[in-house]
Amino acid sequence: MLKFDTIRPYYDSEVNEALCTSLNHPMMKAMMQFTFPNVDDEVWKEQLKRTHSIRDFQINFVYKSIKKVLETTSEGLTTSGFEKLEPNTSYLFISNHRDIILDTSLLNVSLYDHGLVMTASAIGDNLVKKEFVLKLSKLNRNFLVQRGLSPRELLQSSKLMSEYMYHLLSKENRSVWIAQREGRTKDGNDATHPGVLKMLAMASDEKNCIDYFKKIKIVPVSISYEYDPTDALKMPQLLAQAKDEVYIKDKNEDFITLLSGIIGQKKRIHIHVGDVLDNELDEIAFGNDNTNKQIQAVAQLIDDSILQSYKLWPTNYIAYDILNNSSTFSNLYTEKEKQLFERRLELRINSDNDTLKEGFLAMYANPVVNKLKYINAIS
Repeated sequence: MLKFDTIRPYYDSEVNEALCTSLNHPMMKAMMQFTFPNVDDEVWKEQLKRTHSIRDFQINFVYKSIKKVLETTSEGLTTSGFEKLEPNTSYLFISNHRDIILDTSLLNVSLYDHGLVMTASAIGDNLVKKEFVLKLSKLNRNFLVQRGLSPRELLQSSKLMSEYMYHLLSKENRSVWIAQREGRTKDGNDATHPGVLKMLAMASDEKNCIDYFKKIKIVPVSISYEYDPTDALKMPQLLAQAKDEVYIKDKNEDFITLLSGIIGQKKRIHIHVGDVLDNELDEIAFGNDNTNKQIQAVAQLIDDSILQSYKLWPTNYIAYDILNNSSTFSNLYTEKEKQLFERRLELRINSDNDTLKEGFLAMYANPVVNKLKYINAIS
């Protein structure tokens, strides 16, 4: 097990020490005062001192923190599809990725509420450079995805991560969450990168990757926010791409985005879990023994599930109509909702730059464009 030490979360035997050495950290204090506003500091400190497992920390503290985030920054979380999953069963959840912390945290809240196995979740090591944030992530069962590596190091790192995920799924009966691509989606176009699937298959001892994918029980997950709390923060990168420039992040950009995602307004949120990929994988394997083509087909399968089950909000339809100067979906939103969204656009993009405004609108409109492709294909 030493081979996973560079990327794994804490063992339960390490939890209490990590918590005890973090009791007086300003960020721990801020988190606990937010979660338990009417409780004296000594009360939560004493409870943390008596916490000796990740599960206890997640249920007694993190779960309540996320519930408080929902209460103060959203109009509620709805879910669908969870009733299809089996209790005491591990799954590999592959989801679209909108928010650094909340995507996986909200999934875990939903899994816990439905009596299902919570996940170990992938997080980029670039996001946890601050010591306390790294501790908190390891206390919350995150494992590290190593970034900025040379091609040779990347290959070794990918193999290690693949083996670790398989170890979690098969030996520890622990579900795993991973995003469908590296980094969060900035333009609203959710697409599975084949490289993610190739990485997963590195741990396979099966004759072909399809048998392995069936074994690890892949479940596509679609998460949608009515308002993306980090929408404006994603614009500089999109602007750089539009100009064909290399985008360089500010020193604290990831941390600011992380906090903004938690405290920013989201309105309504919906998470849908799709069916476990099974029979569809057999169809891909039948008569096709080209691994690259199989992986492309599996990626498309995941995309189909995520895009078709993506919950569209009034903000998505409004952005589509503004962008296309149309009233195609005007029956799906009110004039007040449109005015509020236009006000948000004005406040968040405080600029006359048309590229920025179009990028902001496209971020919300693209999920409509993507869903229309399926509706048109059916009709």
